[in-house]
Amino acid sequence: MQQLLFAVVLLEVVVIIAFSFKTPIRKFLIMGLDRSKRGRGPMVVKTVSVTIFVVFVSSVYSMMKIQKRWFVEGSVNPTDEVIMAKHLLESTLMGGVLFLGLMIDRLHHYMRELRVRRKSMEAIKKQTVGFESGKVGASDEIKKLEDEVKALLEKEKHLESELETMTKEVRSEESNSVALQKQSEGFLIEFNRLLEENQKLRDQLHSMGMKISGSSIKKNT
Repeated sequence: MQQLLFAVVLLEVVVIIAFSFKTPIRKFLIMGLDRSKRGRGPMVVKTVSVTIFVVFVSSVYSMMKIQKRWFVEGSVNPTDEVIMAKHLLESTLMGGVLFLGLMIDRLHHYMRELRVRRKSMEAIKKQTVGFESGKVGASDEIKKLEDEVKALLEKEKHLESELETMTKEVRSEESNSVALQKQSEGFLIEFNRLLEENQKLRDQLHSMGMKISGSSIKKNT
C-alpha cells in the first residue's frame, strides 16, 4: 500500500508540473480530465476519495489510541512504535494524495474557464470587427460589444491572476511534497529499524524461554 501511495503522489506531482508550463502535454492532460469528468468518472473519483479519506481518519484514530495507551501505561511498547510509524507514514501519504488531487481539480477548472472566456472574447472581437466594417446604424451595438469585450478582458485578467496565484501555490506545494517524500523515506527507514529491533527482542525472549525451560528440566531430573 505504501508503494502505491508513493506512486500516486509522484504521479500527481508530475501532473501539477505539467499544468504549470504551456506544453502539448498540458493540452492532452486537460482533454483527459475533461473526459474523466463525464459519465461515471466523477462517481468513481468521489468513491476513491471517500475511501482514502475514511482510511486516513482510521489511521489517525489508531495513532491517537496508541498515544493514549502510552500515556496511561507510562511506557512505550516496541510493537506499538512500529505500528505508530506505519500509520504515520500511511496517513501522511494519504493526506498528500487528497490535497494534490484537490489542487489538480482546481487548476483544471481555472484553465478550462480561462479557455472558454478566451474563445468567447475572440468571437466577440470578430463580431466587433464585422460591425465596424459595415458601420451602418450599428454604433449602439458596437458600444455594447466593446463594453462586453472590456468586461471579458477584466475577467480574463482576474482569471490569469488567480491562475498565477494557484501556480505559485502549486510550486510551493511541490517543494513541500519533495520534503514530505524525504520525510516519508526517513519514516520507512525507521520502520525497518524498529522491525529489526522487534525481531531481535522476540529472539532474545525465545532464547531466554528456552534457557528457563532447560533449567527447569534439569532441576526435575
